[in-house]
Amino acid sequence: MAESAQQASEAEIDASLIEDHDGIACIRTGAGREHWNGLNYKLGINRQTVGSQVLSMNIATVPPGGVAKAHIHVGFEVGLYIVQGQVEHRFGDQLEKRLVNSGGDFIFIEPGVPHEVYNLSDTEPVIAVVARTSADQWDEIIPFEVKQR
Repeated sequence: MAESAQQASEAEIDASLIEDHDGIACIRTGAGREHWNGLNYKLGINRQTVGSQVLSMNIATVPPGGVAKAHIHVGFEVGLYIVQGQVEHRFGDQLEKRLVNSGGDFIFIEPGVPHEVYNLSDTEPVIAVVARTSADQWDEIIPFEVKQR
């Protein structure tokens, strides 16, 4: 696993929760937990858990007041579904653009878009389903720093 992101992940996979049914895999209550870049993940579909070739899907929790530091996804798309909470994405070359989303919203992030994620609540977590067109959890995610003009 590449350690190109701000924080290396530390996956705790419970293989006893993963079932292989001849072409259909079932992950009971998530395959474990992982912490990355200030976020907590309930592991679902990825290369490590079920042998996925082109997809990963997990549940991300942004703790109250939490921030996922600025980063870029290289070569893969990301889809988010906000289950609960209110989140702000700051994005663009200088992280100058703002987008606020709440429970029930879908978000699509193109490859290469610099972005930073903020939980706008100091008391409630943001919970989101995260799907990627990459089976490798954290490969090809690189830190992003705003350049001074």
